[in-house]
Amino acid sequence: MALDDRFDDLIASLGGFHRSWLIYIGVELGLFARLREAGSIGLTAGELATRAGCRPAAVEVWATGADAHDLIIIEGDRLTADEEVAAILLDETRPEYLGGQFVHAAVASLDWGGMLDFFRTGQPIHERPDRYRVAIERLTAQDIAVFFQEALAELPQLVADLSRGGRVVDVHCGGGRWLIAMARRFAAIELVGVEFEADSVARARANAEAAGLGDRIVIRHASVTEPADPGEFDLVYFQYALHQLADAPAVLRAAWASLRPGGRLLVLDWPLPSDREEFRTRHGELIVGMQLDELYQGTALATRDQFEAWFAAAGLPGPDVIDLPSGASVFLGERV
Repeated sequence: MALDDRFDDLIASLGGFHRSWLIYIGVELGLFARLREAGSIGLTAGELATRAGCRPAAVEVWATGADAHDLIIIEGDRLTADEEVAAILLDETRPEYLGGQFVHAAVASLDWGGMLDFFRTGQPIHERPDRYRVAIERLTAQDIAVFFQEALAELPQLVADLSRGGRVVDVHCGGGRWLIAMARRFAAIELVGVEFEADSVARARANAEAAGLGDRIVIRHASVTEPADPGEFDLVYFQYALHQLADAPAVLRAAWASLRPGGRLLVLDWPLPSDREEFRTRHGELIVGMQLDELYQGTALATRDQFEAWFAAAGLPGPDVIDLPSGASVFLGERV
């Protein structure tokens, strides 16, 4: 690549940094949502500021930047939403949803003040603030959409079985969003969430109550290596969770023991690329950024081979591996 072309490439990356923060601000403060609600009539910057409860001068600058980055449209003094941008940033039920990705990227980077020390010493940070776990829940809204629209499309027998009922547990359930979505989709199932982070337990219980599902969703404050009694569940689910746990084989063994005969263990995650060329794709660019944040906190994303090795180390049958259109993968074991 010629010097001028490389310069343009790098300056675009710098612009992308500022664009990401414009998106984060617009998502978190409801600026995109207020513009979308206004429809084709749009709003002035002052009207947007009033509706969002923000300072007009700051919103004026945000709007100028968002228009420059092709995120909204300004004609005269009126601001309108770009519907495709709004759909991708706001519609959590779409597999294409990216609002949570931008929220997580911005919030995670707030903790990166010690990143240079981590590179020098290899010592990860020991604790992250509650805001990080809230951001993870926003991030994994995309995972929930992928589960319902992509994973279940590959597992029609599971859908049929869940429609008839059963007991389901989400291990390391975070704020319980997947459990709420499952309760709404499958009216006959009983749901349990297992979580060891106290703030996430409280948030999951509050979310279930707020959704009117407190009578169907039980949240246990418990260790992930002791999620349930033997033979208690028909489905054990891990969503973007297994790779973050200290002893994945031990967790899998405990999960397997909690399955009834015929039960399923399902892991949904975003594996690391397996070769250099896969890293050089847009998906690879994003996933390696996630990996850097994982290493900084003392965890790590894993390759498909590593997930399969964890099943083997746990003494479990090799899982069926299903690669999904979004780039996520399902690792499925069935206890015959």
